Amino acid sequence: MTNVSARELGFDEARLARVARALDADIAAERCHGAALVVARGGRIALDLVHGFAERATGRRLGRDAVFVTMSVGKQFTNAAVLGFVERGLLRLHQPVADVLPGFGALGKERVTLFQLLTHTSGVTAAIPAVAPDVLMNVEKMAAWAFGQALESLPGERVNYSISVAHALMAAMCLRADGGGRSFAKLVEDVVFRPLGMRDSALGPRDDLLERLCPVRAAYKEPGLFAPEALEGIGEIVKIPGCEVAAGGYLTTANDLHRFAEMLRRGGELDGVRVLSPATIDYCTRNHTGEAPNQLWNYTIGMRGWDPFPAYLGIGFFTRGEKVTPGPFGALNSPRTYGGFGAGSTAFWIDPERDLTFAFLSTGLMEDSYHVERLSRLSDLVLAALVR
Repeated sequence: MTNVSARELGFDEARLARVARALDADIAAERCHGAALVVARGGRIALDLVHGFAERATGRRLGRDAVFVTMSVGKQFTNAAVLGFVERGLLRLHQPVADVLPGFGALGKERVTLFQLLTHTSGVTAAIPAVAPDVLMNVEKMAAWAFGQALESLPGERVNYSISVAHALMAAMCLRADGGGRSFAKLVEDVVFRPLGMRDSALGPRDDLLERLCPVRAAYKEPGLFAPEALEGIGEIVKIPGCEVAAGGYLTTANDLHRFAEMLRRGGELDGVRVLSPATIDYCTRNHTGEAPNQLWNYTIGMRGWDPFPAYLGIGFFTRGEKVTPGPFGALNSPRTYGGFGAGSTAFWIDPERDLTFAFLSTGLMEDSYHVERLSRLSDLVLAALVR
């Protein structure tokens, strides 16, 4: 993955410069504090930006090796591990969760499948549970908590994004299927991060990463999907030794997130090491939820005046789909574009038609609806700069 001129990669350089100006405008207006963005075409980097502050309050500038809390972008790291277990025959997409975790098979949850967890159609608890930190940060304790909860909707009835519970269950399924006594953090290190050369990524704290970690600070005060103090609290929890929040408690860098996106763009392989198969990526990055809206975004109907819009969820990934929506992709992205995004601050996508990858991490978290609008705006600026 080499650096070449943006012009050689088919970009109008004057148009591409608009991306940096947009980042600077957001930082100057204090809509966010800083951002790192890597855009590549065919594995060659066209844009590598690091702007603003790691911590605005102290004036600490953002460095190229800055470490960020992934928020829900970490879900895709967990999903890659889960799909790898499916490829090895250790788990099956149509498999009831209770086949692997017998304690889950109660209170109407007997029919919930792994596929439904990955597509957020399972009906398990959507909100972050009001549990003690030692439960929230422990895969098996979170799974055990879920065993005793009824579903919020019938399996397959609707799309209702599970912020933390579904991924704790999937992580527990991997641990049970693995049977090797590894922690989930070690499992993801072994099957995702080390093979991909993601040396600056980890689930939970690692001393060398904490030294470069950007603190989680909200840049907004208005009501929204998450209260600002709740997001900042998550930033503190992920620094606790032994923390394993499989839905978003990962640490990573812009370069590592770029490597993860490149693995997906290349059909599951990077630098001669294969993590997933092309068949898995092709199937899982299709729209598997039709036109159903994501109930998570219902709050924007009153708060922002938005109409409901399709969730367009794949198996573990968000997809672009056909309609113009306020989601994390631009209007100009091709319909098969897919990726992930995290609370107020993070995102990545792969546009297979244009051979593009986009990896974004930021400080000073925006309210989620404004964050997805920012992502859409930045994505369109990138696509509008592509002239061949």
